[in-house]
Amino acid sequence: MEAIILAGGLGTRLSSVVSDVPKCMAPVNGEPFLAYLLEYLENQGCDQVILSLGYKHEIVTDWLYNKAFLFKIKRVIEKEPLGTGGGIRMALNKSSEDQVFILNGDTMFNIPLKPMQALVSAHVKAVVALKPMQQFERYGAVQLDNQQYITAFEEKQFKENGLINGGVYLLNKAAENLQDFPEKFSFEKDFLEKEAGKASLKGYSCNDYFIDIGIPEDYEKAQREL
Repeated sequence: MEAIILAGGLGTRLSSVVSDVPKCMAPVNGEPFLAYLLEYLENQGCDQVILSLGYKHEIVTDWLYNKAFLFKIKRVIEKEPLGTGGGIRMALNKSSEDQVFILNGDTMFNIPLKPMQALVSAHVKAVVALKPMQQFERYGAVQLDNQQYITAFEEKQFKENGLINGGVYLLNKAAENLQDFPEKFSFEKDFLEKEAGKASLKGYSCNDYFIDIGIPEDYEKAQREL
Protein backbone atom coordinates (compact mmCIF):
# COMPACT_ATOMS: atom_id res chain seq x y z
CA MET A 1 0.00 0.00 0.00
CA GLU A 2 1.34 3.39 -1.04
CA ALA A 3 0.23 6.84 0.08
CA ILE A 4 0.99 10.42 -0.92
CA ILE A 5 0.68 13.16 1.70
CA LEU A 6 0.19 16.69 0.38
CA ALA A 7 2.44 18.41 2.90
CA GLY A 8 3.56 21.65 1.25
CA GLY A 9 0.77 24.04 2.24
CA LEU A 10 1.53 27.49 3.64
CA GLY A 11 -1.28 27.46 6.19
CA THR A 12 -2.35 31.05 5.56
CA ARG A 13 -5.66 30.59 7.44
CA LEU A 14 -3.68 29.35 10.46
CA SER A 15 -1.17 32.22 10.41
CA SER A 16 -2.72 33.87 13.47
CA VAL A 17 -1.82 30.87 15.65
CA VAL A 18 0.89 29.03 13.67
CA SER A 19 3.53 30.78 11.60
CA ASP A 20 6.80 30.01 9.83
CA VAL A 21 6.18 26.28 9.37
CA PRO A 22 4.34 24.24 6.74
CA LYS A 23 0.76 23.51 7.76
CA CYS A 24 1.51 19.80 8.27
CA MET A 25 4.09 20.77 10.91
CA ALA A 26 1.64 22.73 13.06
CA PRO A 27 2.28 21.46 16.61
CA VAL A 28 -0.47 19.44 18.26
CA ASN A 29 0.28 18.46 21.86
CA GLY A 30 4.03 18.52 21.32
CA GLU A 31 4.07 16.71 17.96
CA PRO A 32 3.61 18.05 14.43
CA PHE A 33 0.27 17.16 12.85
CA LEU A 34 2.25 15.13 10.31
CA ALA A 35 3.27 12.71 13.08
CA TYR A 36 -0.37 11.73 13.61
CA LEU A 37 -0.86 11.15 9.88
CA LEU A 38 2.24 8.95 9.65
CA GLU A 39 1.18 6.94 12.71
CA TYR A 40 -2.23 6.42 11.10
CA LEU A 41 -0.65 5.17 7.85
CA GLU A 42 1.64 2.87 9.81
CA ASN A 43 -1.39 1.36 11.56
CA GLN A 44 -3.07 0.88 8.17
CA GLY A 45 -0.17 -1.26 6.93
CA CYS A 46 1.28 1.24 4.47
CA ASP A 47 4.54 0.18 2.77
CA GLN A 48 5.64 3.50 1.30
CA VAL A 49 4.78 7.15 1.89
CA ILE A 50 5.62 9.90 -0.58
CA LEU A 51 5.66 13.41 0.87
CA SER A 52 4.79 16.19 -1.56
CA LEU A 53 6.65 19.15 -0.05
CA GLY A 54 7.02 22.81 -0.90
CA TYR A 55 6.98 25.72 1.53
CA LYS A 56 9.86 25.42 4.02
CA HIS A 57 10.38 21.76 3.15
CA GLU A 58 13.64 21.77 5.16
CA ILE A 59 11.62 21.82 8.38
CA VAL A 60 9.92 18.55 7.45
CA THR A 61 13.20 16.98 6.35
CA ASP A 62 14.95 17.96 9.58
CA TRP A 63 12.12 16.55 11.69
CA LEU A 64 12.23 13.24 9.80
CA TYR A 65 15.99 12.86 10.20
CA ASN A 66 15.92 10.83 13.44
CA LYS A 67 12.52 9.21 12.93
CA ALA A 68 11.95 5.54 12.09
CA PHE A 69 8.81 4.08 10.56
CA LEU A 70 7.70 0.68 9.30
CA PHE A 71 7.43 2.08 5.77
CA LYS A 72 9.79 3.79 3.37
CA ILE A 73 9.53 7.56 3.00
CA LYS A 74 10.28 9.37 -0.25
CA ARG A 75 10.02 13.09 -0.93
CA VAL A 76 9.29 15.33 -3.87
CA ILE A 77 9.81 19.08 -3.58
CA GLU A 78 7.95 21.73 -5.55
CA LYS A 79 10.23 24.62 -6.50
CA GLU A 80 7.10 26.73 -6.88
CA PRO A 81 3.49 25.96 -5.91
CA LEU A 82 1.88 23.57 -8.40
CA GLY A 83 -1.52 23.22 -6.78
CA THR A 84 -2.76 19.97 -5.30
CA GLY A 85 -2.97 18.37 -8.74
CA GLY A 86 0.54 19.32 -9.78
CA GLY A 87 1.91 18.11 -6.45
CA ILE A 88 0.14 14.77 -6.80
CA ARG A 89 1.34 14.29 -10.37
CA MET A 90 4.95 14.94 -9.34
CA ALA A 91 4.67 12.50 -6.43
CA LEU A 92 3.20 9.81 -8.68
CA ASN A 93 6.57 9.63 -10.46
CA LYS A 94 7.94 8.08 -7.23
CA SER A 95 5.13 5.54 -6.86
CA SER A 96 5.29 1.95 -8.04
CA GLU A 97 1.84 0.52 -7.27
CA ASP A 98 -1.27 0.65 -9.47
CA GLN A 99 -3.36 2.24 -6.75
CA VAL A 100 -2.14 5.11 -4.58
CA PHE A 101 -3.83 6.72 -1.60
CA ILE A 102 -3.68 10.51 -1.28
CA LEU A 103 -4.09 12.39 2.00
CA ASN A 104 -4.30 16.09 2.74
CA GLY A 105 -1.57 17.16 5.12
CA ASP A 106 -3.98 19.17 7.26
CA THR A 107 -6.77 16.60 7.62
CA MET A 108 -7.11 13.48 9.74
CA PHE A 109 -9.86 11.06 8.72
CA ASN A 110 -9.38 7.88 10.71
CA ILE A 111 -10.97 5.48 8.22
CA PRO A 112 -9.95 1.92 7.25
CA LEU A 113 -8.23 2.26 3.88
CA LYS A 114 -8.48 -1.25 2.46
CA PRO A 115 -12.27 -1.17 1.89
CA MET A 116 -11.72 1.70 -0.55
CA GLN A 117 -9.67 -0.63 -2.75
CA ALA A 118 -12.68 -2.90 -3.24
CA LEU A 119 -14.48 -0.05 -5.04
CA VAL A 120 -11.84 0.29 -7.77
CA SER A 121 -12.55 -1.12 -11.23
CA ALA A 122 -11.12 -0.54 -14.70
CA HIS A 123 -13.26 2.54 -15.37
CA VAL A 124 -13.10 4.07 -11.87
CA LYS A 125 -10.43 6.78 -11.81
CA ALA A 126 -10.61 7.51 -8.08
CA VAL A 127 -12.44 6.72 -4.86
CA VAL A 128 -13.20 9.61 -2.49
CA ALA A 129 -13.62 9.09 1.26
CA LEU A 130 -16.77 10.85 2.45
CA LYS A 131 -17.72 11.93 5.97
CA PRO A 132 -21.37 12.22 7.06
CA MET A 133 -21.85 15.59 8.76
CA GLN A 134 -24.68 17.57 10.31
CA GLN A 135 -25.37 21.32 10.24
CA PHE A 136 -22.37 22.48 8.24
CA GLU A 137 -21.55 25.29 5.82
CA ARG A 138 -17.76 25.24 5.72
CA TYR A 139 -17.75 22.30 3.29
CA GLY A 140 -19.53 21.54 0.05
CA ALA A 141 -21.78 18.48 0.02
CA VAL A 142 -21.08 15.45 -2.20
CA GLN A 143 -23.94 13.62 -3.93
CA LEU A 144 -23.95 9.85 -4.55
CA ASP A 145 -26.23 7.62 -6.61
CA ASN A 146 -27.39 4.18 -5.45
CA GLN A 147 -24.27 2.54 -6.92
CA GLN A 148 -21.91 4.81 -4.93
CA TYR A 149 -20.90 6.86 -7.97
CA ILE A 150 -20.32 10.54 -7.24
CA THR A 151 -22.81 12.61 -9.22
CA ALA A 152 -21.98 16.12 -7.97
CA PHE A 153 -19.81 18.26 -5.72
CA GLU A 154 -22.03 21.06 -4.47
CA GLU A 155 -20.93 24.60 -3.62
CA LYS A 156 -20.47 25.51 0.04
CA GLN A 157 -23.79 26.37 1.67
CA PHE A 158 -25.56 25.55 4.90
CA LYS A 159 -26.80 21.95 5.06
CA GLU A 160 -28.71 20.21 7.83
CA ASN A 161 -26.92 16.99 6.91
CA GLY A 162 -24.94 15.47 4.08
CA LEU A 163 -21.66 13.96 2.97
CA ILE A 164 -18.47 16.00 2.71
CA ASN A 165 -15.14 15.30 1.03
CA GLY A 166 -12.96 13.84 3.80
CA GLY A 167 -9.63 14.61 2.09
CA VAL A 168 -8.60 10.97 1.53
CA TYR A 169 -8.51 9.59 -2.02
CA LEU A 170 -7.56 6.37 -3.76
CA LEU A 171 -6.25 7.03 -7.26
CA ASN A 172 -6.36 4.34 -9.94
CA LYS A 173 -3.23 5.06 -11.96
CA ALA A 174 -4.39 2.91 -14.90
CA ALA A 175 -7.50 5.04 -15.41
CA GLU A 176 -6.60 8.58 -14.27
CA ASN A 177 -5.62 11.24 -16.78
CA LEU A 178 -3.65 13.72 -14.67
CA GLN A 179 -0.94 13.92 -17.33
CA ASP A 180 -3.42 15.76 -19.57
CA PHE A 181 -3.67 18.74 -17.22
CA PRO A 182 -1.43 21.85 -17.19
CA GLU A 183 1.60 22.05 -14.92
CA LYS A 184 -0.37 23.77 -12.15
CA PHE A 185 -3.89 22.66 -11.33
CA SER A 186 -6.28 21.80 -8.54
CA PHE A 187 -6.97 18.11 -8.01
CA GLU A 188 -10.31 18.94 -6.40
CA LYS A 189 -11.63 21.61 -8.78
CA ASP A 190 -10.04 20.62 -12.09
CA PHE A 191 -10.09 16.84 -11.76
CA LEU A 192 -12.65 15.60 -9.22
CA GLU A 193 -15.41 18.12 -9.91
CA LYS A 194 -15.17 17.60 -13.67
CA GLU A 195 -15.35 13.81 -13.31
CA ALA A 196 -18.53 13.95 -11.20
CA GLY A 197 -21.49 12.44 -13.03
CA LYS A 198 -19.33 10.45 -15.46
CA ALA A 199 -19.45 7.15 -13.52
CA SER A 200 -15.67 7.44 -13.00
CA LEU A 201 -15.59 8.43 -9.31
CA LYS A 202 -16.89 6.39 -6.41
CA GLY A 203 -17.56 7.54 -2.87
CA TYR A 204 -16.74 5.59 0.28
CA SER A 205 -18.82 6.87 3.19
CA CYS A 206 -17.50 6.33 6.70
CA ASN A 207 -18.41 7.97 10.01
CA ASP A 208 -15.02 7.63 11.75
CA TYR A 209 -13.14 10.45 13.46
CA PHE A 210 -12.47 13.51 11.29
CA ILE A 211 -10.58 16.75 11.97
CA ASP A 212 -9.42 19.49 9.59
CA ILE A 213 -6.93 21.85 11.24
CA GLY A 214 -7.12 24.41 8.44
CA ILE A 215 -8.74 27.09 10.59
CA PRO A 216 -7.79 28.22 14.13
CA GLU A 217 -10.99 26.92 15.77
CA ASP A 218 -10.46 23.35 14.57
CA TYR A 219 -6.73 23.56 15.21
CA GLU A 220 -7.53 24.28 18.86
CA LYS A 221 -10.03 21.42 18.81
CA ALA A 222 -7.25 19.08 17.64
CA GLN A 223 -5.21 20.02 20.73
CA ARG A 224 -8.01 18.58 22.90
CA GLU A 225 -8.86 15.53 20.80
CA LEU A 226 -5.62 14.12 19.36
